Amino acid sequence: MQKVICTTLLVETSPQGLPLGAACIASSIKADSRTKRQFSVSLIDFSLEEQEIVLAKQNGGDYAVSALLASRLASKKPDFVCFSVYVWNRVILEKTCLELKKLLPDCVCISGGPEVTANPLSFHSFDYMIAGQGERAMTELLNHLAEEKPQITQITQKTMNTCVQEITAGCNSGNNNDAPGFAFGVQGVYRNENKASAGQSNPIIRACPLPPDLTASPYLDGTLDVSKYGGALWELARGCPFKCSYCYESKGEKKIAYFPMERLEKEIELFAKKNISQVFVLDPTYNASKERAIKMLKIIEKKAPGMFFYFEARAEFIDRELARAFARIPCCLQIGLQSANPEVLKNVHRTLDKKKFEKNIGFLNEEGVTFGFDLIYGLPGDNFAGFCQSIDFALALYPNNLELFCLSVLPGTDLHDSAKGFGLEWESEPPYHVLRTPQFGEKDLAKAEKLALATNLFYTKGRAVAWFNSILYVLHEKPSEFLKGFTNYIESGFLSSEQKTKFASTGSIRDWSAEKNSTQIEELQLAFIQKKFREKHKDRFLPAAEDLIRIHSALGRCTFDGTESTFTTHYHPDDVMSEYGTDIEFFTENCGKQKCKVKVFVGENGADWRCL
Repeated sequence: MQKVICTTLLVETSPQGLPLGAACIASSIKADSRTKRQFSVSLIDFSLEEQEIVLAKQNGGDYAVSALLASRLASKKPDFVCFSVYVWNRVILEKTCLELKKLLPDCVCISGGPEVTANPLSFHSFDYMIAGQGERAMTELLNHLAEEKPQITQITQKTMNTCVQEITAGCNSGNNNDAPGFAFGVQGVYRNENKASAGQSNPIIRACPLPPDLTASPYLDGTLDVSKYGGALWELARGCPFKCSYCYESKGEKKIAYFPMERLEKEIELFAKKNISQVFVLDPTYNASKERAIKMLKIIEKKAPGMFFYFEARAEFIDRELARAFARIPCCLQIGLQSANPEVLKNVHRTLDKKKFEKNIGFLNEEGVTFGFDLIYGLPGDNFAGFCQSIDFALALYPNNLELFCLSVLPGTDLHDSAKGFGLEWESEPPYHVLRTPQFGEKDLAKAEKLALATNLFYTKGRAVAWFNSILYVLHEKPSEFLKGFTNYIESGFLSSEQKTKFASTGSIRDWSAEKNSTQIEELQLAFIQKKFREKHKDRFLPAAEDLIRIHSALGRCTFDGTESTFTTHYHPDDVMSEYGTDIEFFTENCGKQKCKVKVFVGENGADWRCL
């Protein structure tokens, strides 16, 4: 039997980084009645976190990493290697293919994934490229190649040198030549004819997708072992009914294809049997069908009651019944707000009814559901002031986290086609970040990046949701102004040399955002808040504010890390954690001080506290 390796390079070995795309291709080869008789298939994934890969990167850059990956792949002596290509691994995997060809000239290299789907003709190192969902196209292609392989034209050394130059120069360079016909007549499969055709004048025709009920499960057939990754990336559906122009789905199916409930129940039973702790649900609009969403939540509640689930949801489809269903399981919802300006959102084919959004998020807060928001800076028509207003709107709704991203103008999206009409300029290489727009210049984008880092550090990593708005109420400041002040505090020399040494920081917000533990972040939060309160002559409210922060921070560490701690408070912790504790001014005026030594520990029902 001929050997097939399905491979990819992950950012990290984690449930989110799990190689689901490559695994689905491997499973389809195993399941097809023709290919399973002709090929032995294996899944091999690499991670940028692997020590050997980290050292290779440090010593020789991308080429050293590519040489290492190629050597590992070549040691298995495959006849075919199928690469799953994304924004973060494109350049390295292209170089890996070239290095692999030097070691195994007869090996056939095939690529697929979002980057390939965007523009298959921009790739010149792989023998074949598959656009779109690849399960059906891959088995068709391999079935043809089983007999045609000896006649495949190999990439010459001259072509290799050309490919290296093109990869180094940028993924979108080159001229636009006529697209070749589909290899062997298989829809969505492009043959590499070594044409410099990075541009794309003809529409990309994607592979014909396999219906979900005929798609093999890489979990159930043993291709993927969730134990290795500490959790699962769980695919419930494919496709999206919306057409957000910055997303790969903007040119995909405008309908949802659901996987059968029978398969999903078997997968959740397997996850429970493997005793994994977390599952990331891969469905861009989990609650597009309320009936199906609630049915699935009931299955999860019954079969995996202790497992934590992460969902992507649309706020406009949330009501109280659905919020209550989410509240019955351990979970977190991530909601794509992107901007709080409806006019900006129109430019990327999104809508926002702010009153309805606030009302529906209110259901989540009332039912105690954990949720977070996504925002994008650099959207067409937006500016720095508008981005700040979006932060203010988002943080006023008490999200557990706020993820802030620079706009990427991804090839293969509607935004990529219309970006120049909006006056956008962006990187030609991954991650394709916007460089400037008519309303959002380079300096403002740099300020937005710093504000994003500050928000992530102070609010999200600092687990500030329980007390953040209480602090702002005392200071009479908007969230964005407060966080800009926090950035200046770090970068403008307010930190003493002693504090810099204590916090192991050189004084840049980017440096601060890297690998700071929760205790360091808490101390930095307190130092900044103490400065702000004193500047505004709010000193008398500091003891209550400090107690609120210390108790919540200790509970957070205990909940997430199992870390127990002991500290001293100005007030009794039961009073601080009462319903009045978050109204700092009222609490200070009406509650008597009581110095306490408090221990936070893991109790029978989770994190708890007591006075010593």
